[in-house]
Amino acid sequence: MSNQRALQALGRLKTGTMNKTEAAYAATLDARRHAGEVAWFKFEGIKLRLADNTFYTPDFAVMLADGNLEMHEVKGFWADDARVKIKIAADLYPLRFVAIQAQSKKEGGGWRIEEF
Repeated sequence: MSNQRALQALGRLKTGTMNKTEAAYAATLDARRHAGEVAWFKFEGIKLRLADNTFYTPDFAVMLADGNLEMHEVKGFWADDARVKIKIAADLYPLRFVAIQAQSKKEGGGWRIEEF
């Protein structure tokens, strides 16, 4: 088994359980909620159908204070199938899809954001 595959196998958590990066991002969303920027968010709260027997569950459904709904995907690294799924979902649904990656302290910390 390749090192990347071994990491992926170790990184799989039970549905509904956040990994460390997702938990850190949830804390960021909660701070934004307290600041009035985010009205509501839910971890794995929405499941989107992409095709027959093919679904995509974004890490976070986020409702902004202005009422707009966004889907946020938190990634440490991208597997090819995950990037394909978020692109397909962005084409099918009239929502904003955002990928979030933690930046290292060397990079200034915080979050790198990519929109689809």
